[in-house]
Amino acid sequence: MSQAFAWLEPALGALQRAHWWRQPRVSSAPAALVTLEDGGQPLINFCSNDYLGLATHPAVKAAAIQAIQEWGTGATGSRLLSGERPLHAELESAIAHWKGTEAALVFSSGTAANIGTIAALVDPRDLILADSYNHACLKKGARLSRATYYEYRHNDVEQLRHYLKKYRHQYRRCLILSDGVFSMDGDVAPLPDIRQLGAEFTAMVLVDDAHGTGVLGATGAGTLEALGQSNTGVIQMGTLSKALGSLGGYIAGDQSLITYLRHRASTWVYSTGLSPADTAAALAAIQIVQSNPQHRQALHERIQQLAIGLAKGGVQVLPHSVPTPIFCLPAPDVATVQAWGQQLQAQGCWVAAVRPPTVPYSRLRITLRADHTPQHIDQLLTALLSLHV
Repeated sequence: MSQAFAWLEPALGALQRAHWWRQPRVSSAPAALVTLEDGGQPLINFCSNDYLGLATHPAVKAAAIQAIQEWGTGATGSRLLSGERPLHAELESAIAHWKGTEAALVFSSGTAANIGTIAALVDPRDLILADSYNHACLKKGARLSRATYYEYRHNDVEQLRHYLKKYRHQYRRCLILSDGVFSMDGDVAPLPDIRQLGAEFTAMVLVDDAHGTGVLGATGAGTLEALGQSNTGVIQMGTLSKALGSLGGYIAGDQSLITYLRHRASTWVYSTGLSPADTAAALAAIQIVQSNPQHRQALHERIQQLAIGLAKGGVQVLPHSVPTPIFCLPAPDVATVQAWGQQLQAQGCWVAAVRPPTVPYSRLRITLRADHTPQHIDQLLTALLSLHV
């Protein structure tokens, strides 16, 4: 290797010493039961974001296959050049109708949606205020925008108000960023209070609803619906890659916002359009979510079962104001959470052992699926209680 890259080996060593070393685990197709690359016994899958089990739904797969047969495997160009397909407009119309907004715009990923949108809306003349527990792509987008950036304590609307009072008048525009459902904690943002502050201080509000879309609300439209909030005057971001089982991200909002992003969001303008298969799969998944609430109902039955079982067993998890399929069990240190993960796997449960720098402190992150059975949850509870936490 060239001397210019001599720094890499020491840097990799530092990652290992800090317990930041990561290795992907190869698994079978997403399902309630999966096998890992070592070929051992099937494990109950508590690691997946495929909350409704739609990634392998026959109708979703059939839609993707049909799209490939009709339109090929890729869009082959940016949508402003040669990559626009009828499926893109159909999907965006379906998202907007579902989310109750005037329009929507689909990006190649959730990260691209956040980074491109934030950079299009604010610049060094502006202010961003953001929850300290936001997803990494919100943080990255904020910093890349070069706007002045302050983080308020997690879900602390009083500190958000303090920052608005102190700094808002100094800047041209202000953008408030918050997850709807926080991906590594499972709790829900106080969106009614955040939106009220946005209106009071003339600040835009962007809600990253990646983990609420398809899961929360009467129709699965997400966190705003679950909290009884209107869809106007807020930027709704979400992904197609979690409960919808496909790939991509979107922004839903007023028509003027979407038209502006079509011209100014660089991660949309300069990216190849979403593939026909991913687009059709997401469209089919939305149709299933809207017409078949039993998937969401089954998921919430499992959420309730696990919550009751943990409470009875005295296992302390991070609290939820709104039930979500993400449960987090704090651990005292990296070594402990890694040991817990191995113990759970030995008892047939695949649970993510998440540690810094991804999160401020180590925890088990348990995610539930609609196709988990009551017996799967009972087995997880037995395994968790054996940890003596």
